[in-house]
Amino acid sequence: MKPQIKLRAIITIICVIISATVFAQGTGKISGTVSDKKSGETLIGVTVKIKGTNTGIATDVEGRYSLTGLAAGNHILTYQYVGYNGKEISDVVVTTGQNTILNVILEESNLQNLAEVVIQGSFKKESVNALYAKQKNNAAISDGISSELIKRSPDRNTSDVLKRVSGATIQDNKFVVIRGLSDRYNTAMLDGASLPSTEPNRKAFSFDIVPSNLVDNLIINKTATPDLPADFTGGAIQIQTKDIPEQNFVTFGVGAGYNTASTGKDFLSGPRTASNYFGFDDGKKQLPTNFFTTDQIVNGLTAEQNVKALRSLPQDWNIYKRSALPTQNYQFTVGRVKDLKNNSRLGAIVSLTYRNAQTINQDVVRDYYDYDYSDDVYKFSTNIGALANFAYTFGKNKITFKNIYNRIYDDQFLSRTGSNQATQSDVKFFAFDLLQKSLFKSTVEGNHQLGVKNAKIDWSLSYSNVLNDQPDQRKVSYTRLFSDASNPDVGFGANLSTLGKENTRLFSKLNEDSYSAGVNFTMPVNLFSKSSTFKAGLNSQYRDRTFDVRFLGMLLRTDDADIRERNLNQLFSSDLINNNIYKLDEIPNFQDSYSGNSLTNAAYAMLDNRIGDKARIVWGARVEQFNLDLQAKQASLSPVKQNYIDVLPSANFTYSLTDKINLRASYYRTLARPEFRELAISSYYDYELLAFQQGNPNLERSTINNMDVRFELYPSAGQIISVSGFYKKFDNAIETLNSDAGSTRIVTYFNSDKATVYGVEFEVRKTLDFILANDFMRNTTAYANLSLIKSTVSNPEDSGLFLQDGDRPMVGQAPYVINAGLQHSFLDNKFNFNALYNKVGRRLAIAAGVVYPAVWEAPRDVIDLQLGMKVLKNKGELKFNAGDLLNQRSVLYYDQNTNKKYDGSPVDDTLSSYKSGSNFSVAFSYSF
Repeated sequence: MKPQIKLRAIITIICVIISATVFAQGTGKISGTVSDKKSGETLIGVTVKIKGTNTGIATDVEGRYSLTGLAAGNHILTYQYVGYNGKEISDVVVTTGQNTILNVILEESNLQNLAEVVIQGSFKKESVNALYAKQKNNAAISDGISSELIKRSPDRNTSDVLKRVSGATIQDNKFVVIRGLSDRYNTAMLDGASLPSTEPNRKAFSFDIVPSNLVDNLIINKTATPDLPADFTGGAIQIQTKDIPEQNFVTFGVGAGYNTASTGKDFLSGPRTASNYFGFDDGKKQLPTNFFTTDQIVNGLTAEQNVKALRSLPQDWNIYKRSALPTQNYQFTVGRVKDLKNNSRLGAIVSLTYRNAQTINQDVVRDYYDYDYSDDVYKFSTNIGALANFAYTFGKNKITFKNIYNRIYDDQFLSRTGSNQATQSDVKFFAFDLLQKSLFKSTVEGNHQLGVKNAKIDWSLSYSNVLNDQPDQRKVSYTRLFSDASNPDVGFGANLSTLGKENTRLFSKLNEDSYSAGVNFTMPVNLFSKSSTFKAGLNSQYRDRTFDVRFLGMLLRTDDADIRERNLNQLFSSDLINNNIYKLDEIPNFQDSYSGNSLTNAAYAMLDNRIGDKARIVWGARVEQFNLDLQAKQASLSPVKQNYIDVLPSANFTYSLTDKINLRASYYRTLARPEFRELAISSYYDYELLAFQQGNPNLERSTINNMDVRFELYPSAGQIISVSGFYKKFDNAIETLNSDAGSTRIVTYFNSDKATVYGVEFEVRKTLDFILANDFMRNTTAYANLSLIKSTVSNPEDSGLFLQDGDRPMVGQAPYVINAGLQHSFLDNKFNFNALYNKVGRRLAIAAGVVYPAVWEAPRDVIDLQLGMKVLKNKGELKFNAGDLLNQRSVLYYDQNTNKKYDGSPVDDTLSSYKSGSNFSVAFSYSF
């Protein structure tokens, strides 16, 4: 993050905390939303009154209302709206100092019936009806998780939460795969605005950036409507952060965790400072601002300049041994809401989160072809997050100012031993690797009613910044020939004669600024004697990215075996530097640094039509114009330019067989554009993958035709039984492969000619009282979803790519995904138990090249448990979590015997195999 942005974020947070404390605690009140039964849309201007009094109010632009200053006791509320049957809700209990939440649904009146109709209902029944109407009236096929369900899981961040969604899986604990499609075929949205890729070497959003406690709800749209961005095929993941609270609160939480593979064990690392515990480097690992340029170093420095340059680089090569501390979590959240005159409300939520974890992956096996390595990997990780959301409603208007900042500090040390048959040598390898990632996003939104009906306009302006900083990645490789293993006079010698992939110091920084603006207009219309909705909008997003990288190294001026055999902490000692024994060198790869920008302009129009009493169709089209310009720092390389316009139609049809059963069908056209990194020729050596990663400037966009069908049964509110089927046809699908025709393995990107993906999904969430009608079963909910997926891809012909295999699965696609859970509440909801299970089928990670076959990821079973207890008069909550109880190995491998399972070495070659340990934690939170 730029210094001025960082300062702005800190000032904003401080101001919010100060201002949040001025809101006064109100008396008893009732608040909620009023929605249309058939469409699920909120209704503006509904009159809400306390029966028998003059106390009343009208719903605002979001269909919300708030009645304040109410005496404690039972009340009856009435709801009236032109063209709808009135409603009267009894048994609404108000408690002094508390807010009673009552969400209500209204049904359109029969136009032939001129008499006033008032529907009678109770508080309990109406709350259930509102939840039921919301979940069954989505226009598109979608799945989601609310903040309440997030609280009942052991999930710490959004990537953990996404594992619970039907058809969704997680790679590398942070990247989302939906319906078996790799992460690059998804799009991420935060508070209504698209998010850029957070990764320097792939198109993906790192969902571990967003802490789960800041999420109000999370929805995955699996089919498209014209008002959604078109750049997705698996799913559009919409994260909505918390807004105006229903009542004032202050919550703090503290937690600690134990990992069976890490906590209390010896933890090795490079130097550590106090600022690292707060998510920031002290700046000493960065290149000095006046450091010598690449041309100066390549052309040769004077002896004085050489010593000066080397002294300015960090030279602490000690390996420090500590004891891995338990994982620690802290959270602090303040929510304030103030009801003002004339139905105006002012609200704010401020949240601060902190997490620190120290994890160890020991004996990571990398045993394939020429390599036989064993790695010990130690990662020190700090995550800090802040959210500051303000909202002001006045009349039929609402203005929202939302801010989120999150920073991840991952400092990793790797120690490797083993052998390399290609060089006939034993190996000792060390890597110090710091990665700092941050996301800052600020959004201003407005919602306004136009006229006297439900016509409205909403707009948004958004700015986001993504930073990915990798300062001073240091790698040193020692080798000793097999023939010298028995010679006591020959030790391991460091490679200090040439500068290569395993002995450079890498300094890289990715910075991306994104600006977006959008406006949407919604207007009720009458078509075929039925109320319908017309919606149109415009959206624009501009992205500006820079990526700078340098590869530096220290080489001996003369080969000296005694120096090369020094221990790591003495290899680059100050006496050698001061005596000019080492020469600073650099690999002048100007093609690896690049800058790029893109502009996406979009317009759409859509209709939400009612056809009779049971049918509904949401249809329309979206037009997107895309322009991209990318230029490597090496001037001789031609710029990459893309400019095209796409027309993307979609239609979502819903037929309500009964009030509890929906039949859905949809068609939509989407696309997948190459990311900056996928187009840049920039090459990066991944010492864990033991391969280079490189872009392809000839990539084309993919176009995809999608079809879905779905059967939905809603036994009651919060419960669902569904069966879905889907089919996707790709032109120019973007995938990864082992490009290994040369002597080095390069993981790069290419376009497949044709690809098809089809599958079915089954989902059930149901209480168990159908087995036995008693309180225990009524308070027990079983949840499961199963996805079965098949894909077929034909490799391109005459493309110049060196590919094995004919027809194969799509890269990143899993043949099946299983999520299951069992939840139980007892003792009047004071205790909650949750058991969760997840399994992902064997999936293709990298397509096969000439020398190296396809890379596969083996399936693993994951079981998580949680027990939550309400304490201290229900104001406190104590949670006991157990994560990944089975602790099965995470494995990437080459299926040498092609039997579609991992048999281990020497039958199958192992690219990576390790156990990350089981996690046990306890957390306490208290709300004032």
